[in-house]
Amino acid sequence: MKPVKVGLLGLGTVGGGTFNVLRRNAEEIARRAGRGIEITFAAARDYDPAGLPGIDSIRVTDDAFAVVNDPEIDIIVELIGGYEPARELVLTAIANGKHVVTANKALIALHGNEIFAAAQAQGVMVAFEAAVAGGIPIIKAVREGLAGNKIEWIAGIINGTGNFILTEMRDKGRDFAEVLAEAQQLGYAEVDPTFDVEGIDAAHKLTILASIAFGIPLQFDKVYTEGIGHITRDDVSFAEQLGYRIKHLGVARRTAKGVELRVHPTLIPARRLIANVDGVMNAVLVKADAVGATLYYGAGAGAEPTASAVVADLVDVTRVLTADPENRVPHLAFQPQSLADLTILPMDDIETAYYLRMCVADRPGVLADITRILGERGISIEALIQKEPGEDAPQVPIIMLTRVVREQQMSEAITQIEALSSVAGSVTRIRLEHLSST
Repeated sequence: MKPVKVGLLGLGTVGGGTFNVLRRNAEEIARRAGRGIEITFAAARDYDPAGLPGIDSIRVTDDAFAVVNDPEIDIIVELIGGYEPARELVLTAIANGKHVVTANKALIALHGNEIFAAAQAQGVMVAFEAAVAGGIPIIKAVREGLAGNKIEWIAGIINGTGNFILTEMRDKGRDFAEVLAEAQQLGYAEVDPTFDVEGIDAAHKLTILASIAFGIPLQFDKVYTEGIGHITRDDVSFAEQLGYRIKHLGVARRTAKGVELRVHPTLIPARRLIANVDGVMNAVLVKADAVGATLYYGAGAGAEPTASAVVADLVDVTRVLTADPENRVPHLAFQPQSLADLTILPMDDIETAYYLRMCVADRPGVLADITRILGERGISIEALIQKEPGEDAPQVPIIMLTRVVREQQMSEAITQIEALSSVAGSVTRIRLEHLSST
């Protein structure tokens, strides 16, 4: 059987890794796919030929549309990232009857509904395993491996940059700004680190996971997103003293009222496996009714880990090139006509426990005022640390862990606490999840 011809858009880190993995493992890949998979045409404005042995044997252009419009190409691999021209290129490829493989989480999170509808109409596939958690096959696990389950919740460390920063702050007692600068020097963070440290990258990925887990349309605009820039090394240290680790977590949970979609710093019990995922590694914890809790761990980025997922998608697409389009695995796990219009809960309606840190005047009655405000809103305290004041220090830090309460109740209590003359500055709030498998 003749090889499948692939057009590659982008020869950067992931594109180069994909080219190299396909060539290096060509024989093994052909054995799995049932036929050869060959990149024959690529588009790139800038690339390093020295790191791509064999690149001179294929056509390379700086015009990506020339690749998607080539009638000889069977599958387009989009690895240029961003929203445009990626969206236009993918839709053009679909209109031309070509299958698409992409690692572009932003594109899928924002434009996936449109792209999948177009692919469905044309009878082609759009595969996107590499869009979430790099080399971890989490899309396939949730969409296919857990197809017999009702997914209850997903919690994931799905941005390696943020995890590296929090790990360094914990292990070495360093400040956020210092570690961020190192992450930029190491290439873990971009010159503009906003997408990573503010949780936008993780929100893109959570949007995709939630859609597959719960059978809902992609709704990136409804994800609550909070960054880690306000986390101090004191917060990390206090969490450790209380038996917790701080992670930048993406949480998607199905409740009786609707679906929670949120990305924010989160305290997790230190005994949980996911709390011990360090450095730039990713992990996704999935709780389902039949199988219970399952954990997926691995490299969330990098040339060859991400290329591993891209090539796996190429193998999947190749296997079903001649299959009946009506009998393929649906893009978002559920049949398009069966997607549910579940309510996405506003953040005020979320229920969780909290870590609170505040700086207060060192005088009698202050703690009583704070606990009274919490009590009036039905907020119970589970643990408390009151540090000794330093010499000539007029204020002392107080750290509290609360029991589960509605976000709105906590917000109202914090507003009142911050209004007290005895409380200096803002109250630091970090949500807490026990992530129990029961």
